[in-house]
Amino acid sequence: MTATVLSPETPRLHVPVSSEQVLKLTRYQLREYLRSRRFVALLAIVLAVGAILTAIVAHFRGGIVTTNLAFYGSLWGGGVAIPIVLSAVFFGGDAIAGEFQNKTGYFLMGLPVRRATVYVGKFIAAYLASAAMVLLFLAILLANGAYYFGSAALPWQLALSLLLSLLYLAAVLGATFLFSSLFKTSAYGFVLTAILFLFGFSLLQDVLVDLAKVEPWMIISYASSTIGGVFGSNINWGLFGVKTVSTMMVGRISVTTVSWTAGIGEGIVIMIAYLVITALAGLVLFEREEFN
Repeated sequence: MTATVLSPETPRLHVPVSSEQVLKLTRYQLREYLRSRRFVALLAIVLAVGAILTAIVAHFRGGIVTTNLAFYGSLWGGGVAIPIVLSAVFFGGDAIAGEFQNKTGYFLMGLPVRRATVYVGKFIAAYLASAAMVLLFLAILLANGAYYFGSAALPWQLALSLLLSLLYLAAVLGATFLFSSLFKTSAYGFVLTAILFLFGFSLLQDVLVDLAKVEPWMIISYASSTIGGVFGSNINWGLFGVKTVSTMMVGRISVTTVSWTAGIGEGIVIMIAYLVITALAGLVLFEREEFN
């Protein structure tokens, strides 16, 4: 009996996308993440950020620790985006590009496994590793919250905010995998994801609001504002944003500013759209790339 080995150029349409293969690839990739230096480095970063926040809260207790809602709204709602983006960069930046850069994809593609199976397995593994970092960040804040307010003082908004954070994480990973599939060098995926999600989208959102005076519904950073927005006094649950116009006097000059608040339903739709479009686009690019 002879074994048939598929070359990287052999069509795999007859090879099914098996849930068992996806599970095996996910476990293998997740084990690689947990054993990697990047996991240890990111773990140290999250712990350091948590230690700094703990020290700040302890020092400015009267100004920050007023109510449990304000505590989680400012520290969780305003800070969780950092571990989300860093995790996506660390675990997803080279998920696909690394197969080309390190030449490992040439041997992997020789196995009777569809590329979609590889893509989905890597995505799930990156998501689980990233979610672990997000939950670690949450655990640090919960420990602080329990110290100041007691374990029974958890606001219900925190659970909703956590679900929105995990959805935002999936959307960021979708874009990261798209960039990783677009470039054959890992550095481009790392840099582009970090710049866009830490600075680029926020700057573009400000330009749309301040100059064009339009709702920035097409920017994912606008949707991510719902993570902290659920802790506000007036929660917008709708599918449309709320426009606020305010006027203030600077000397004798009247200055009018416009701001938008994304609805919870609107933010969910935007994040799901980003996830589906970017993840599928990354898969299409991965399917069409050739390994030499």
